[in-house]
Amino acid sequence: MTEDWARPVVHWEIIAKDQTKMRDFYAQMFNWKIADGPIALVDAGIGAPDPEQFTGHILPGDASRVVLDIQVLDLRASMAKAEQLGGSIISQPFDVPNGPTIARIADPEGNHIGLVQQ
Repeated sequence: MTEDWARPVVHWEIIAKDQTKMRDFYAQMFNWKIADGPIALVDAGIGAPDPEQFTGHILPGDASRVVLDIQVLDLRASMAKAEQLGGSIISQPFDVPNGPTIARIADPEGNHIGLVQQ
C-alpha cells in the first residue's frame, strides 16, 4: 500500500456547550437520528453526493472553525427553519459558478453551516 494518495474524510464532530440544545437543533433541522449519551452518535444519512465529488478546502479567516456543508431540498425553507430553531442567517443564497446554489447559517452556538440546494 502506498502512502502518497489522498486520505478521505471519515469523521466529523460538533463540539457543543449545550449538547441537548445542539442535538435537538440538528435532529430537527436535518432529520438526523442522534443517540442520547455523552457521545451523541449521528446515524449516516442517505442520498449523499457522489464520494468522488466530496471535496473541501482551507480558507484564511479571522478565527478557526469547522464548517459543515449539508445538502437540503429547499434553501429558503431550511433557512427559515434554522431561525425558528434558534439559528441565524449568515448569507443569503448565491450561485457558485458551474456549481450549486448555497447559503450559510449558524447553529444556536454560532457554528457555521453551508446549506447546499439539492
